[in-house]
Amino acid sequence: MNTATAGLLLHLHPNDNVLVAKAPLALGQELPGLKVRTRAQVPAGHKIAARRIAAGEPVRKYDTVIGVATRDLEPGDYVHSHNIALVDYYRDPAFGADVRPVDYLPEHQRASFQGFVREDGRVGTRNFIGILSSVNCSATVIKNIAAHFTPERLAAFPHLDGVVAFAQTSGCGMSSPSEHFDVLRRTLAGYARHPNLAGVLIVGLGCERNQVDGLVESQGLERSKLMRTLVMQDVGGTRATIAAGVQAIEEMLPMADAARRSTVSAAHLKIGLECGGSDGFSGITCNPALGAAMDILVRHGGTAILSETPEIHGVEFMLTRRAVTPEVGQKLLDRLAWWERYTAGQNAQFNGVVGHGNQAGGLANIFEKSLGSAMKGGTTPLQAVYEYAEPITTSGFVFMDSPGYDPVASTGQIASGANLICFTTGRGSMFGSKPAPTIKLASNTPMYQRLEEDMDINCGLIVDGEMTVPQMGERIFQQILRHASGERTKSEGLGLGDHEFVPWHLGIVS
Repeated sequence: MNTATAGLLLHLHPNDNVLVAKAPLALGQELPGLKVRTRAQVPAGHKIAARRIAAGEPVRKYDTVIGVATRDLEPGDYVHSHNIALVDYYRDPAFGADVRPVDYLPEHQRASFQGFVREDGRVGTRNFIGILSSVNCSATVIKNIAAHFTPERLAAFPHLDGVVAFAQTSGCGMSSPSEHFDVLRRTLAGYARHPNLAGVLIVGLGCERNQVDGLVESQGLERSKLMRTLVMQDVGGTRATIAAGVQAIEEMLPMADAARRSTVSAAHLKIGLECGGSDGFSGITCNPALGAAMDILVRHGGTAILSETPEIHGVEFMLTRRAVTPEVGQKLLDRLAWWERYTAGQNAQFNGVVGHGNQAGGLANIFEKSLGSAMKGGTTPLQAVYEYAEPITTSGFVFMDSPGYDPVASTGQIASGANLICFTTGRGSMFGSKPAPTIKLASNTPMYQRLEEDMDINCGLIVDGEMTVPQMGERIFQQILRHASGERTKSEGLGLGDHEFVPWHLGIVS
């Protein structure tokens, strides 16, 4: 990344024909490096033409085509969605062309954190008891069970992070068997066996399609003192089930509270990579810095989980070129092809239209947004591609298919085994999650200062010139270790995460 024109603009790659404004530019403002003046007001994070760009000529950012000019553009022109057209083009997947060996650290040199080691060897970063509903019809019951366990009632169990209800809006009125049905069961099972949950209670109504017994048996879950189930129609209705659920949790509390943190390798970390409310700085600061942190994590034996399939559309070659085998690269392309069919004819992000906040933040279309989003995954080889909420068993950098909608994507990552979420934002997303906590990374200093109560790390220091991307990557990695060891994130302090469990709805409702 090179700074140009007296610190007013950023030239991200020598081949780029656009520059990014570090701060708002006024109409007619002189740009010394270009020997021209701005031809419009340009907000921070937005682009101007670095040279003449002819109509139909590709517009390049980070030496990647993000569209074509719809008219002749002169140096100093404001370049955005009003004069860039999204034009699809062939992108050579070049499977494995950019695979480079990873310099893995020997085990005795790996970083460590204080985690909860479960009986099966997996490691949690938090110690919750979770309550799941098999169907929306038992959602109110599980919320009331969890509400019983106030901080005062849990004061005698200081090693427990809380009792949390994961209510959901499906489970019946759906096709079964179906892909939607399989995804729901896989998601619920992923939470039920999550290492951040010491105990689990699953509550159903009794007549739903997603029967509790069927859920338990199909997903290989095993009932025990710390994995209990209730069915409202068998127990005796709403009040009786709430009372039975409270009793079941009370019996779990001493066992869950007996867990203690111990020193474990950073290889046990599985980090879900998420972004929301991206802006023109996201691909310059927080996303590449998080990628640098994930490169460090992978060297220490950990796992980085990139998702949001619509938000790699247009730059998928950046990942297929890093695929360890052609089969892994092709699986990613197959998921993108599925999305193309799934969104056909819809005014959806995959087809080019990004959200209002993305537009206001400087992102013209999905290709430009994807360019920054993919950077969260760093530079190490792509080891595997997983379906939504599928258990992730491969270490290193992996991809999990998901929508770009933040709660749905993060829910899938947690169900897949992520024990922490790192969430980058340029506009200022107020997201939090349980049982895996969310660390929020701000792309720019003004937003961080405005929303400091919600933001954990200010990556805007990169564009401010106070830190480099590698330095920020190291800072992020060290903060991940602290939060994994129990230090609360900003979203945890605000109590977020009770309503952000949102499994992916794929199918019809009937």
